[in-house]
Amino acid sequence: YIMKSDLYNNNEKIQFKSVCPDMSDEIAQKAINDLSNYLSRYYGKKVIIILDEYDTPMQEAYVNGYWDELVAFTRSLFNLTFKTNPYLERGIMTGITRVSKESIFSDLNNLVVITTTSNQYNTAFGFNEEEVFAALDEQELSGEKEKVKAWYDGFTFGDKKDIYNPWSIINFLDEKKYKLYWADSSSNALVNKLIRTAPGEIKEQMESLISGESIETYIDEQIVFEQLDLDENAIWSLLLASGYLKVEYVKSEDETGETLDFPIYSLRITNREVRSMFLKMFKGWFNRSLSAYNNFVKSLFNGDIESMNEYMNRVARGVISYFDTGKTPSDEEPERFYHGLVLGLMVDQVDNYILSSNRESGFGRYDIMLEPIDKNNEKLPGIVIEFKVFNPKKEDTLEETVKNALRQIKEKDYDAELIKRGVKEENIYHYGFAFKGKEVLIDGR
Repeated sequence: YIMKSDLYNNNEKIQFKSVCPDMSDEIAQKAINDLSNYLSRYYGKKVIIILDEYDTPMQEAYVNGYWDELVAFTRSLFNLTFKTNPYLERGIMTGITRVSKESIFSDLNNLVVITTTSNQYNTAFGFNEEEVFAALDEQELSGEKEKVKAWYDGFTFGDKKDIYNPWSIINFLDEKKYKLYWADSSSNALVNKLIRTAPGEIKEQMESLISGESIETYIDEQIVFEQLDLDENAIWSLLLASGYLKVEYVKSEDETGETLDFPIYSLRITNREVRSMFLKMFKGWFNRSLSAYNNFVKSLFNGDIESMNEYMNRVARGVISYFDTGKTPSDEEPERFYHGLVLGLMVDQVDNYILSSNRESGFGRYDIMLEPIDKNNEKLPGIVIEFKVFNPKKEDTLEETVKNALRQIKEKDYDAELIKRGVKEENIYHYGFAFKGKEVLIDGR
């Protein structure tokens, strides 16, 4: 109707037709401003602009290496669309991350920011429990309430809790199957990259979250993309803003009652759907060497030391290289392998085992404990793994290192914990993993 209207001159109609996939940056940056002009004149009132997922291009640019170019383009686009647009009544932008003003919002000084921790509009998002349970009753699914809650509840907006994901609930009511709906509906490239290349401490916290525990950390709701690789805690801010983590409580004072400079947030994985999404992500990391990895795990549970060592070199090379953070010290290789093994076992054995891991202060000794869920299944042994790095001052060979690792298992009496939980003593395996550079030696059973 714009092309047919007498309200616009030929130059304006040519400009309107020039908006196309292969247009220049200059035309694209001014396109929404021009459209505002045309619509405002046609309807005789100012326009409302709603921009959804404004930060998705930011995330893609950061992951794929064209951040600077996109920032320059977006800053000009937003200036013309929101700051200097005389036809604008009001603008609404939605996204996951609150991108720093210095990057794309430097020209905008009248923004009101609402985040997932804000109370403003906290009743406007998601389905509450009463609504979900009523829908389940109507669909004759009353017996599924607790399971639906475990899978799709858990979102928080300000002080409102027990908010359900609408997309997941609508799809569940339609398909009546428990699976990933919302958590599988978008690319998680940025989250994937940040977790995979994170230092050991972050991976340990991720392991705790997957195991059903909570972590405490500080949160900065304003994401500075240029500093994501430098700020180790930025991953938690991103996961909270994305809905993958929920706030259990906020600690704003220390034990003496003094106000903390930065509040401490207790965070937990939002629900089972999100946990399944993470497990699927981790499994994807092992696809390149999945055959060797599966054979290695099979040997681990069968107590086949010879086969474990045979597969180890292939598995270690794949896992260590994939978790490479770009740093070169050789003593980081056992750490990268350790976290790869922990996450891999979590994915591979999530239905059979409860996995717990513990790292002692300073790198050098790691341990992993695998507790079978079914204590009566003799095909599922309890397993204790001790990691040890070759120490040339104390040991002459890797064989000595692995013997020391096995000795430590007995000295620490890890079996007592498994036996207390119902695992039969004769069904507990001990493994020592000894590292020397890229060499790995395994012994035990």
